Amino acid sequence: MYLAHFALEGVIRSRYLVVMIQYWRLLVESRVFGVCSYLGEKMGVASRRIRLYFLYATFLTFGSPVVLYLAFAFWLNLRSYIRHKVLVVFDD
Repeated sequence: MYLAHFALEGVIRSRYLVVMIQYWRLLVESRVFGVCSYLGEKMGVASRRIRLYFLYATFLTFGSPVVLYLAFAFWLNLRSYIRHKVLVVFDD
């Protein structure tokens, strides 16, 4: 009985860990700028693969792709802001 209790406790911990990993993944994917998903849609590649390559490139080049990522995120944000403002002006 004591061994079964530990086995059940291990299953509960592993399920909790899986749920927490999925939660953080969805949180990061929805809250981060969306650069990888935008590039994935435009190139027809899964965004998960682009994120993986971005991480590899970041570790291999000691963080220099982060600057490109932030510049691209700024450009995407500015682009959506300009589109929103143009639609509001011509909405009347």
